[in-house]
Amino acid sequence: MRIGEVIGTVTLSRVHPLLTGTQWSLISPLTLDNLIAHASGRSEELVIYDELNAGIGEWVAFSEGAEAAMPFYPNLKPVDAYCAAILDTVEIDHEAIEKIKR
Repeated sequence: MRIGEVIGTVTLSRVHPLLTGTQWSLISPLTLDNLIAHASGRSEELVIYDELNAGIGEWVAFSEGAEAAMPFYPNLKPVDAYCAAILDTVEIDHEAIEKIKR
């Protein structure tokens, strides 16, 4: 599970029949430094399957790969990234981070 910031939405002219009825969000994954500084990240963007309809600027928790398809099991959906949650707050344990950096 990773954290990213929604920076836009994607509009499709055609969509796979199993993927209709939801929003596609464009997100920028956040690094630990982004999280500590509560700053936007601008790394390589991802398109995620977003049933929660996250708004631009919101932070979301997302999964990738095989884990992204697990919410639909036993049904199959061809997705590579899935929005699992819209985050209200993110708390950082600075002492734990310092221990990791040592």
